[in-house]
Amino acid sequence: MIQVKNLTKRYGQHLAVDQLDFTVDKGEILGFLGPNGAGKSTTMNIITGYISATEGSVLVDGMDVLDQPTEVKKRIGYLPEFPPLYPEMTVSEYLDFVCEIKKVSASAKKESLEKIMDVVKIGDVRGRLIKNLSKGYKQRVGIAQALIGNPPILILDEPTVGLDPRQIIEIRNLIKELGEEHTVILSSHILPEVSAVCERVVIINKGKIVASDSPENLSKRLLGTNRLILRVAGETTQVVKTLENVAGISQVESRGVREPGTVDVMVESETEEDIRRPLFYALSQADLPILMMKAMDLSLEEIFLQIITEEEVAS
Repeated sequence: MIQVKNLTKRYGQHLAVDQLDFTVDKGEILGFLGPNGAGKSTTMNIITGYISATEGSVLVDGMDVLDQPTEVKKRIGYLPEFPPLYPEMTVSEYLDFVCEIKKVSASAKKESLEKIMDVVKIGDVRGRLIKNLSKGYKQRVGIAQALIGNPPILILDEPTVGLDPRQIIEIRNLIKELGEEHTVILSSHILPEVSAVCERVVIINKGKIVASDSPENLSKRLLGTNRLILRVAGETTQVVKTLENVAGISQVESRGVREPGTVDVMVESETEEDIRRPLFYALSQADLPILMMKAMDLSLEEIFLQIITEEEVAS
């Protein structure tokens, strides 16, 4: 859907984006992460055609953003970090104005706007001045303008910045819903939000890509192992001894008692070894029921900090 090839952007002597290469597949929700000044917003502005690259290219549905800017822009809905709202307009007036800019036909406009306002849940404030809306509603209006024209691609730059926890959850759920029908690039400093919404993340630092994978795979790569936390009904010594005899397990560690008659244990195996089935069978044969099993992965915050720190040390 989107192909970024050798993308470079210089501002005088400052290299903001340094030979980026990545793709975004149709229907994917991609998290685009990096510290302040890493080049995230610059990259997104180039993809949308807002600014031009110094070198490299961006293809959207096979079309170059510089050669066919009008066709590319029809396929992209963009929410910048500071939504381009006109505070003296009502919500309806503003969305009508955006429809004119995007050349939405008069016949399609009414039905389209009703659907969009229903999706982002702003129908109840359509007659209010934008300047009188809460921060959460302003973000929703910003997302609504990005949806006008039904673009297949949405690029959202910090869509939840400044929102309270409830509003963040509401916008997060909205992004998940939009991801069912759109390809989404999401940039955010709120990493749990990215982890909850995105299937893959691209992390950039100083204009370069330093990691690209699913959060789960990045966690395994950095840990170098698979780790599981289990809660097993049984006595600690027996549970630990049974698990130590399972092929593929390299370490077993008791984590204490959280529930009467049970023990929590951490088991570790090599990265490529899936020990869930043999672990289940061994405990079952020993009459030790598993009450809980979950992966012990690094959080996205830990992944982000470890990768960025490693890059800064290496440079």
